[in-house]
Amino acid sequence: MRLDATLKERAKSMRSNLTPAEQKLWLALRANRFENRQFTRQAIIAPYIVDLASKAARLILEIDGDTHSAEDRYDTRRTEFLESLGYRVIRFSNPDVMGNMEGVLSVIAQALRDAPSPQGRRGL
Repeated sequence: MRLDATLKERAKSMRSNLTPAEQKLWLALRANRFENRQFTRQAIIAPYIVDLASKAARLILEIDGDTHSAEDRYDTRRTEFLESLGYRVIRFSNPDVMGNMEGVLSVIAQALRDAPSPQGRRGL
């Protein structure tokens, strides 16, 4: 599937401009550092760009700032769509990531334990 050039360019720009919370979580997850799982930042799962994703584990991590409180309906539709593709979506607030990284990583570790085995999936 060819990705829309505008979507690709936007994801690339977002990767260069991570929020402090996104950057902090990314540093804990990047380069298979966490649970030996690969995560991608600002991953495209068309038509959306998600904050962090482990496609093999079918896990999406969203870090919600203050602007998300006004976007509840949009976030709900977006989450339902991503879940319809077989992803589990976990949302953390900026204060969660900035002030309770141990708790955030614990939740992610449990989600990865519950995720399907990457060896059992094809085409990923």
